[in-house]
Amino acid sequence: MKSLIRVVCAVLAAVPMLAAAQGAWPVKPVRVIVSTVPGPLDAFARIICEKLSTSLKQPFIVENKAGAGGNIAAEYVKSQAPDGYTLLFAIDTTFTVNPALYKNLPFDPEKDFATISVPVTYAQMLTVNPTVPVKNVSELVALSKQKPLSYASGGNGSPSHLAGAYFLSVANTDMTHIPYKGTGQSVVDVIGGRVDTLFAVTSGVLPQVQGGKLKALAVSSPKRSPLAPDVPTIAEVGYPGFDVQFAYALMAPAGTPNEIVQLLNREVQKAMHDPDVIEKNRIADYAPTNLDPKQSAVWLRENREKWTGVIRKANITAE
Repeated sequence: MKSLIRVVCAVLAAVPMLAAAQGAWPVKPVRVIVSTVPGPLDAFARIICEKLSTSLKQPFIVENKAGAGGNIAAEYVKSQAPDGYTLLFAIDTTFTVNPALYKNLPFDPEKDFATISVPVTYAQMLTVNPTVPVKNVSELVALSKQKPLSYASGGNGSPSHLAGAYFLSVANTDMTHIPYKGTGQSVVDVIGGRVDTLFAVTSGVLPQVQGGKLKALAVSSPKRSPLAPDVPTIAEVGYPGFDVQFAYALMAPAGTPNEIVQLLNREVQKAMHDPDVIEKNRIADYAPTNLDPKQSAVWLRENREKWTGVIRKANITAE
């Protein structure tokens, strides 16, 4: 009996120590691998990491590992210890598009990762060169059935390419795809009249629209953009249910304790309500999602299924 009491007492004494150990994370700097070169994702990751550093009282250090559509960063992070000290910030396409785009993906998008958060989504704006004789989406579709038209993108499998391919599928028409190595040059060539049209991130092309260098026809999200409230959605102008949005995803290696995953999700959500983050998201045209880890994983899974169908139908391959 006495030995049993000693065992019980020992267990009870260990409970606070266990709780303290579990609640101690993080006790050292956290590495956050960003899957792109400095740019929109990097800027978003850094402001979120700044808020996490302040809130959790440990440095969240951003490191860029770009290449292969995010595959290099994802493969690296999946091989790290699942202790919460190495995280991945990626464009959702690494997990929603790449599985269908690359024949030999170096990771399993579900089995190799724990989903922490899909904090924001962003849409694409459909624009045309001002000399293209159309005023709206219906006229663009009609014109594409009368004469050859072309659409630019930031590269095979890029968000601008996928948005264009999906739109053409829904509109039951066709245009010649002109891929570029990055969105910047594709915008330049549409402005210059070398290509007729393109989808691009709203905040990226809005200055050209406002300057009269491009004509905006619609946005790909279900709701109009606060940055361009006069531009209709594609769903509004004859294609009900049309919804093309991309996102950022914060991930951890599979096996990361659920307590850490949940804590990080809560902290990201808290950061999203910071006035500074709200303003930066408004300028970038990012829409907050308020998704918990399970809902974020579902978002990625559903979009993976959606884009797999689009990629196979359009026969899109990696460059």
